[in-house]
Amino acid sequence: MADTDRKPPRAGMGRPKGAQNKTTALLKDAILKAAEQAGDGDMVEYLTLQARTNPGPFMALLGKVLPMQIAGDPDNPIIHAIERRIVRPSDTNS
Repeated sequence: MADTDRKPPRAGMGRPKGAQNKTTALLKDAILKAAEQAGDGDMVEYLTLQARTNPGPFMALLGKVLPMQIAGDPDNPIIHAIERRIVRPSDTNS
């Protein structure tokens, strides 16, 4: 086996799966701190103001933080039915 076929002993070692990049974590913390300061220490107050004055961007933000899956009640499932009917032009009243 040639030396070029060998991998370094720590190849593939990086951040553990799910670990956040340090830059991303710092930026997230800075954004949260700025939101608190903009609301005079109350981030909910600031976000409420943004929801009222900038509903489009606020809804985009909301879509990013909502869970991607909706879990239903197994004892009370949602039932979706589609009714298909063939309608001929001669059957219409107009």
